[in-house]
Amino acid sequence: MNAAQRFRDLHRPGRPFLLPNAWDYGSAAALAASGFPAIGTTSLGVAAVHGRPDAAGVTRAETVELAEAIKGLGVLVTVDVEGGFSDDPAEVSALVAGLAALGVAGVNIEDGRPDGTLRPIGLQQEIIQAALGHGVFVNARTDTCWLRTGDTLERVRAYGHADGVFVPGLTGLDAVAEVAAATPLPLNVLHQPDGPTLAELGAAGVARVSTGSLLYRAALQGALATALAVQGRPAPPVPTYAETAAMLPQPG
Repeated sequence: MNAAQRFRDLHRPGRPFLLPNAWDYGSAAALAASGFPAIGTTSLGVAAVHGRPDAAGVTRAETVELAEAIKGLGVLVTVDVEGGFSDDPAEVSALVAGLAALGVAGVNIEDGRPDGTLRPIGLQQEIIQAALGHGVFVNARTDTCWLRTGDTLERVRAYGHADGVFVPGLTGLDAVAEVAAATPLPLNVLHQPDGPTLAELGAAGVARVSTGSLLYRAALQGALATALAVQGRPAPPVPTYAETAAMLPQPG
């Protein structure tokens, strides 16, 4: 059984698995050593490590480099490739083919754009199609909730040719259950620290729960808290995604 099939088998609606997201070799190695069967990468973490803006399509080389570095850790790896780093389906196909050759089990491709808009549905369908056929699990992410624009159910249904769907920012068990019921594909949601438990999300039909940038942001908080404690100063809260992204170089 190949890596993609083993990864696919982890997706069991009603019994979601937790996918922690790494940002460098050390974080990936620590997660692998802790027994997680699969790990993802986080585009924010990768961008931050290299001093680049997130979700701007500028970290293709760094993303591939990380995938190659962690491929030998003995766990299944799925890679966040933002929007595929191109609007050209042929270039996206080549990217995914290259990752497949490294032994990657999956990719995550989003429809959100840096300017806060969504890629046109027709083009995103072509991008998803281009990513298929390379022997990796293609998770189609829609940023309707994240960017507060567009129709979530329309997008989820439009991406029905993917292997899975991911709706970060989707909150409320009723809303989660509605999306899960709208697609035959396994549903992936983002963990919310104060949100539903894995069991509750499973009861709503979720198959996979990702930590996204949370672990990287928690690592920043831990490092800063340790430094401040030496001076007797209180620990700060975990920074939000927006706060972390704002510290990075901006696109353009």
